[in-house]
Amino acid sequence: MTRKDVLLAMLVVVAWGLNFVVIKVGLHSMPPLMLAGLRFVLVAFPAILFVARPNIPLRLLLGYGLTISFGQFAFLFCAIKFGMPAGLASLVLQAQAFFTIILGAGVFGERLQSKQLIGISLAVVGVLVLIESSLNGQHIPLVGFVLTLAAAFSWACGNIFNKKIMQHGSRPAVMSLVVWSALIPIVPFMIASLVFDGPALMLRSLVSIDTTTLLSLVYLAFVATIIGYGIWGSLLGRYETWRVAPLSLLVPVVGMASAAILLGETLSALQLAGAVLVMGGLYINVFGFRLRRAVQA
Repeated sequence: MTRKDVLLAMLVVVAWGLNFVVIKVGLHSMPPLMLAGLRFVLVAFPAILFVARPNIPLRLLLGYGLTISFGQFAFLFCAIKFGMPAGLASLVLQAQAFFTIILGAGVFGERLQSKQLIGISLAVVGVLVLIESSLNGQHIPLVGFVLTLAAAFSWACGNIFNKKIMQHGSRPAVMSLVVWSALIPIVPFMIASLVFDGPALMLRSLVSIDTTTLLSLVYLAFVATIIGYGIWGSLLGRYETWRVAPLSLLVPVVGMASAAILLGETLSALQLAGAVLVMGGLYINVFGFRLRRAVQA
């Protein structure tokens, strides 16, 4: 990768890592499902007027939008609202990589490699350690933790739909898929907010919306989604996947660091151990044992 593209990739990693802090800030004065719905309104409009609709079956577009957009962010925003630390959420959400591997094996018959089995096993141990810390009352609400895992599973389901879309024949442009799939979760988000929050709270949060919430929405829609996915998609188009995809491992690092600096979040020794195990599992899943082989060489 050129130096310019490395810098662009790092900008996206930082933008996505800060995303979790921005979500927590935005939730201070707006219900989670409504905040998520407004995010996708801004992603879809006015961009949909300038981006062509992807040439894929409607069922695949609906499946992708309802899983990776609605399911993932409905669970994630609610998890953070219920007290899940933003930094830890950025890490636990990466469990999507393991859910994707398992679903891929079931849906597409993909064979699991030994490094993937080891990585999954190590990450599961890390998740169990984090659950143990939650049950011991160490500042991780169990409901928030479970909702974050549900968000990771929804993301993984979206990855399966994404692969089906790519296998369809005519691969849509990244921004075409991002913008048009953003239309799909808007109505479900608003209906869900109407049911769980009520019209009075929705109206009050709109009437009293402050600058902080508006800036959070702008960041989530334009910086994290449109700009972030646009740059990432262009990098994936110019380079091999193995050069670009592993850089996403830095997202939870930025997420936890930014949450510690900006929100004052801290991890106990037990939580830190669980986080290290999950990151170790992610590393092995992507890189295998290259470091060990390099040291031996």
